Amino acid sequence: MNANSSTSNPSTQRDVEAILTPNLWPLCLAGLVLGIGQGGFFDGIVFHQLLQWHHMFSSIETDQTVMGMELNTLGDGLFHLFDWLMTLAGIGLLWRAGRKEQNAWHGRLFLGSLLTGAGIFNLVEGIVDHHILGIHHLKPGLYQGWWDLGFLLSGVVLIGIGLVLVQTAKPVHQFNLGTSTPSNTRS
Repeated sequence: MNANSSTSNPSTQRDVEAILTPNLWPLCLAGLVLGIGQGGFFDGIVFHQLLQWHHMFSSIETDQTVMGMELNTLGDGLFHLFDWLMTLAGIGLLWRAGRKEQNAWHGRLFLGSLLTGAGIFNLVEGIVDHHILGIHHLKPGLYQGWWDLGFLLSGVVLIGIGLVLVQTAKPVHQFNLGTSTPSNTRS
């Protein structure tokens, strides 16, 4: 039997590639979902609470009256509930991804997915809330359109950086001594 015959056999080669190729999707999905949750928390904590530039329904009801502040506080609370649920779901997905040996585990892949998720949050929230529904603007006032476009641009930049990190991640397997199956090198 020729030594090269087993490596040229397509089904055997596919089997070997399947063993040696880590599953990237579980870690990417966990990073995306966590990124969406953390992007929302950043928006809510920094823009709603610390800078107080806007609240969830600032363009619908002013926060200068008690009734208006109650509505905006409710909106901010629902917004943070969404962020919290996305974060919990992302943690669950991350836990699940880490429990399976065939899944990739790589810092650059995870960070890239996390940044991509945060960028997706900025794009979707910016388009829907600022432009389509008009329920608030990032920084209301004279240059609100520019602030809103800057927020969208930050989403595009985060997605771009995230995708570069994901594309350049090289998760590797390390064979366990005494076995013929690989295990992930977790960095």
